Amino acid sequence: MTLAVKLLLIAALVLGIIIPFGTFLLGEKSKKRYKRTIGANAFFFFGAFVVAGIMLFSGMPAQAAETAGTASSSATGFGYLAAALSTGLSCVGGGIAVASASSAALGAISEDGSVFGKALIFAGLAEGIALYGLIIAFMILGAL
Repeated sequence: MTLAVKLLLIAALVLGIIIPFGTFLLGEKSKKRYKRTIGANAFFFFGAFVVAGIMLFSGMPAQAAETAGTASSSATGFGYLAAALSTGLSCVGGGIAVASASSAALGAISEDGSVFGKALIFAGLAEGIALYGLIIAFMILGAL
């Protein structure tokens, strides 16, 4: 992809977000208009991703020889992406687990103060999920 095509795709993504919400903010704010704005935003956003994907995977065979040298750099990029996803998704899962375990623990502690230790253990186990994801990310980064 040339620089002009990349800039055009970036502009399409940005305008796909700004234009629908700009028109919503300028007009009457109703639930129907908000739903239409979200629909237009999703259409432009995912449409730009589909176009970018088509342009990315429809390269010429002559370009395959050029990109063979960059295969190792893309593998490194995917490694960084895997490390980021393992950390991010495990932290989201840990946050959900802590939210439910801590609310239940607070309810149990308010009824009987002697269950504080057990409640603390369950909250700690829920936070351990995020730490496991961080350890996996360090293992992935160590392998790069």
